[in-house]
Amino acid sequence: MDTAELARAIGERVRAARAERGLTLGALARSSGIGKGSLSEIEHGSRNPNLSTLYALAGALAIPLAALLAETAGAEIAADGIRARLLDVEEGPDAVVEVYRLDLEGGVEHRSGAHGPGVVERVLVLRGRVTAGRDGARRTAGEGELLTWVSDVPHGYRADDAGAVAVLTVTTPRA
Repeated sequence: MDTAELARAIGERVRAARAERGLTLGALARSSGIGKGSLSEIEHGSRNPNLSTLYALAGALAIPLAALLAETAGAEIAADGIRARLLDVEEGPDAVVEVYRLDLEGGVEHRSGAHGPGVVERVLVLRGRVTAGRDGARRTAGEGELLTWVSDVPHGYRADDAGAVAVLTVTTPRA
């Protein structure tokens, strides 16, 4: 799926999720912290949202990020200092587990807002060193090491100066 197709698919998913929840464009804009004009452009597929924007929308809609990516393996999204590629989505009876490959630029901080209640993130470092976790409780891991935290509060990721590659899983409990 190319970038334009992904932008259209994301827009359709955002619009459908918003309508399903009975939210106006303005209400979703307010709850996600995204401008109404930008949100309209996203819904119409004319704006390619970055990772931070998609997480804000997913959180406001109370759905996993992968739902906005049309659960398409290989879909890539990025923000300053981070690129995430969706590898797999596993939907179980109690939770949805998303698996991403993360490429982190060296020394660049990626901030993420709070996700829904009970959402757990795990980062397995494949190359380099990563400092990640909840604000005020971040830890550092090297190759082969795992970081785990509940991501219902603001959190972030940062690779050492050489950059890093990691696998991220996001486990979202079903309501």
